[in-house]
Amino acid sequence: MKSSFSTPGFLWPLLLLICIILILSGVYQALKKTGWKRQRRLTILFTATVILLAWTAILTALSYKGLFADFGKLPPRPVLALLAPLPFVLLFAFSKTGTQILRLVPSHWLIFMQSFRIFVEVLIWFAFLASKFPVQMTFEGRNFDVLTGILALPVGYLVINRKTYSSRLSIAFNVAGILLLLNIIIIAVFSMPVPIRYFMNEPSASLIAQFPFILLPGVLVPIAYSLHIFSLRQFFIKKQIVSI
Repeated sequence: MKSSFSTPGFLWPLLLLICIILILSGVYQALKKTGWKRQRRLTILFTATVILLAWTAILTALSYKGLFADFGKLPPRPVLALLAPLPFVLLFAFSKTGTQILRLVPSHWLIFMQSFRIFVEVLIWFAFLASKFPVQMTFEGRNFDVLTGILALPVGYLVINRKTYSSRLSIAFNVAGILLLLNIIIIAVFSMPVPIRYFMNEPSASLIAQFPFILLPGVLVPIAYSLHIFSLRQFFIKKQIVSI
């Protein structure tokens, strides 16, 4: 069964494209509420679009050049691709412009958006069926990140309809989501052909360094942790406003 199964490679870029469209739509809706001049709103939206598409293009080009395929040193290069956006995400979240935008983004939207992780886990499972990823990286093994995607739907609904518990529920969801994300990142690293490899079953996770799989650590995982960071940051922003 595994040898005859084939995963269409276009599904990874397609999922990413859908995520980017949804993110930019959310940014656009938030910008409309700011009252800023149209030119400023368009500049921010254009900048966000360029950054997302340019980073995706850079990752694609570098993966074809084999830059991420060197597993001889630590940390593995796919992990560097995963961490590279983090400083910029934090910079935006704590910037004046980012703070103003996060005030206007509906809290439930940042949670609902995490449901894209259901599709990520399905694609990882397909890759396992095609003998491209090891079992421990799937929900059949040690990867439980699909729970974040599944829980995003009822949690987002409760955040909309139960204002009294929305803050605590949102924090609990985000903390759990971050922990589940860290779990699969660690599993993926220990499944790569690195000096500290723990999971010795084949295949290794080396294919994650190639296109389209590099989109997973390079873009999709950063989207996931960015949503968590923005959601938690939003909580403290709104808490400060209430205390004032």
